[in-house]
Amino acid sequence: MAQTHSHDHSHNHDHQHGHAHGHAHHSHDPASPHPAQPSPWSILRMSLPGRLAAALAVSAGLWAVVLLAMRPS
Repeated sequence: MAQTHSHDHSHNHDHQHGHAHGHAHHSHDPASPHPAQPSPWSILRMSLPGRLAAALAVSAGLWAVVLLAMRPS
């Protein structure tokens, strides 16, 4: 029993709907995504001692979760 399976997938993705973003003009092509925004915080901008302290804090928090999960009931 042979089945013929054909689909016509012609999609028109014309995204020209009016949307306001709170800025006066768009500086990019309507078909391209918005440009990247500057991030308010980045681990790459932290000093080495700050990164080590953050890693230690995250590690301690994860160990706390593990130890709480393994405690006898």
